[in-house]
Amino acid sequence: MNESIIPITPGLLELLGQGGSGITPFRQEIFILEITIAGTGHCKEIDTVEEQIVPGKVLPMKREPHNRFDEHAISIYCDEVRIGFVPRKMNLVCSRLMDAGKLFFCRVIEKEKLGNWLKITANIYMVE
Repeated sequence: MNESIIPITPGLLELLGQGGSGITPFRQEIFILEITIAGTGHCKEIDTVEEQIVPGKVLPMKREPHNRFDEHAISIYCDEVRIGFVPRKMNLVCSRLMDAGKLFFCRVIEKEKLGNWLKITANIYMVE
């Protein structure tokens, strides 16, 4: 006999995240820092996603602990294209928090085409 106030059903479990995408009731975005995305000039596919990079666009970030140039590397993506990195001088704290399981993302502030270089300014946020 189920004596709970609300009957536990497969639909309720799905809604609460025990078998699906679920809900996140107290999600908060915490501003960490503003950056100019490093390495965009080395991205050969940047032209394929440039139109999508607009103010307010959310860009996922991924840790690259085995990066041969920087053990604290954090890459930034637009769709499936790695467009650049968090600058090396600014990535230590974020990389350690990401390694501890924290989720981060960027939100584009502005972009500017300077010759062949696409300068992208973004804010980094941690999801708590």
